[in-house]
Amino acid sequence: MKNIYSLVIVTLLLNSCGSDKKMSVEDIIASGNLEHIRQKKTELDASAQEISSQLKQLESEIKKLDPQERIPLITTFAAKEAVFNHYVELQGNVSTKQNLVIYPEYSGTITRVYVKEGQKVAKGQILAKIDDGGLGQQVAQLQIQADLAKTTFERQERLWNQKIGSEIQYLQAKSTYEAQQRAVNQLQQQVAKTVVRAPFSGTIDDVISEQGSVVAQGQSQLFRIVNLKDMYIETDVPERYISNITSGKDVQVEFPVLGKKMDAKVRQAGNFINPANRTFKIEVAVSNKDKSIKPNLTAKLKINDYKNEKAILIPQSIISENAEGQQYVYTVTDKVKNKGKAKRVIIETGKTQGDYIEVLSGLANGNEIIDEGARSVKDGQEVKILVVE
Repeated sequence: MKNIYSLVIVTLLLNSCGSDKKMSVEDIIASGNLEHIRQKKTELDASAQEISSQLKQLESEIKKLDPQERIPLITTFAAKEAVFNHYVELQGNVSTKQNLVIYPEYSGTITRVYVKEGQKVAKGQILAKIDDGGLGQQVAQLQIQADLAKTTFERQERLWNQKIGSEIQYLQAKSTYEAQQRAVNQLQQQVAKTVVRAPFSGTIDDVISEQGSVVAQGQSQLFRIVNLKDMYIETDVPERYISNITSGKDVQVEFPVLGKKMDAKVRQAGNFINPANRTFKIEVAVSNKDKSIKPNLTAKLKINDYKNEKAILIPQSIISENAEGQQYVYTVTDKVKNKGKAKRVIIETGKTQGDYIEVLSGLANGNEIIDEGARSVKDGQEVKILVVE
């Protein structure tokens, strides 16, 4: 009896479990039993992992057995001729021929300063006056003597023209007059050096020595004068570009600090190669109408050193290299609809620009070149072309 009772209980338990298994997810959720819900989720997670693993095994076996599944998928692009401009990127500094520190030509005390910082001046304008130490009075005295010598010479000349007096008297009067005049001119030149004038038109950028300062000839700095009209960029160029970067070449100029770009040209290319760093200098003239460009400002230069009107450019990433060091890419031949064969083509490359490189030989205009998947195909292998929208 006890055995029958136990058998009934086991049968009921099994039926109960079987009914739980047959219950749908909706029924289990509707039951509100947290334990049953968690148990069902655990069962489904295990089943999902098992199914995913089985699917991967099946896909792998299909690829091994089905030839259609072994065809690599690729994308292509057509080779097209285009204008290729190659640029050499350099950095330079802004300069000007008219950026000058003025030094005195005469030693003494500055008695007067006529300009201030930021003032615009014209060429020849008086900037300052240095005490001449009595030279002006000496010039006046010498001028009196020179005037007397001139009067004596003119009278002696009239007598000599009338055949009166001796020739030696005439020559002595002439010599005395000329010597006095030279002495006056020489002293006037010394006095002129006490007046400081602007060597060119520009702006007084700095007044270095103030009124009352004692200055020494050729040693003391007086003023800095700058003209922002004739600005240019100077930079050093490696000697390998000496035949390509010449006067008149196009240049793209960028001033990072100003956020400003402009087109310019090489104004001058040097003929001397510096033996220390194997470079030569070039000058690039820049327009500065708004006077925002200042001396010593940093500039980035892109100089057009090479141009090909019919160049074929391809991404550098698709190029491979064989054991002999030859570069090659893959093209598509025997194309039917979206399928074809990969063909290895040996190429010769030229200059690069960014991520692209110039192809000098091996490819022709219109060739269909493999892009994505280029490194996973083999020569003569059938490929399937994906259409990229």
